Amino acid sequence: MAKIEKTPTGEFHSGYGCIIIVAAVSVFGFILWWSWHALQTMDREIGLLTQNEPAKLVEAPLPPDLPGKLASFSAAVSAGTTAVLKLSAADLNALITTAPDAGNGTYKDMLRVKAFNPATSVVVTDGSLPMNTAKFWEDKKRYLVGEIDFYLYLSEAGPDAKVHAVRVPGKTVPDEMVKGMQMYGYLPPYHNHPTIGPILKAVKQIKVEADGVLLSTEAPKP
Repeated sequence: MAKIEKTPTGEFHSGYGCIIIVAAVSVFGFILWWSWHALQTMDREIGLLTQNEPAKLVEAPLPPDLPGKLASFSAAVSAGTTAVLKLSAADLNALITTAPDAGNGTYKDMLRVKAFNPATSVVVTDGSLPMNTAKFWEDKKRYLVGEIDFYLYLSEAGPDAKVHAVRVPGKTVPDEMVKGMQMYGYLPPYHNHPTIGPILKAVKQIKVEADGVLLSTEAPKP
């Protein structure tokens, strides 16, 4: 039986391979350029909104009745009984300044609660958020100082807070920057805390009222 041999019908040209390589390098180069350009643009926009020094936030003394309220709520959670906890702005600020480091620092020098908006379930804060520069390896910080609204909601692990709006006096904060800040919550570091985590997990309702935030271990009725 005759052996079948496949014979190329077209002439091979090394230029084809060169074109493919040049195209691949061009695409890779464009990706690198675009990443650098986007980083520089974002860095420049953040620079227009920030200042070199942090703002000094108001002091947050411990309200005399707060330790008792927290102890009662914690005891009810441990006993599996229904419990309700109302936290005022002063209570929340004391918790912010005394909360332990859960592995990513604390918010004691970053946030102070000053108002509540029940209609949107938002807590209004004065903020001084540290931000990296494009040269992140230099570990130099700049600070976003202004009003930051946080939307409160319940996740599977308990109460959480996400950025809702940002206002810097005399400046316009780009929507894309706010959307980037909305991608993560502020309480997950405490969801896995050995003592705080179980208490947060027990919360089944969270409600923003005109004078504070109400937490309840009773699930909402259908």
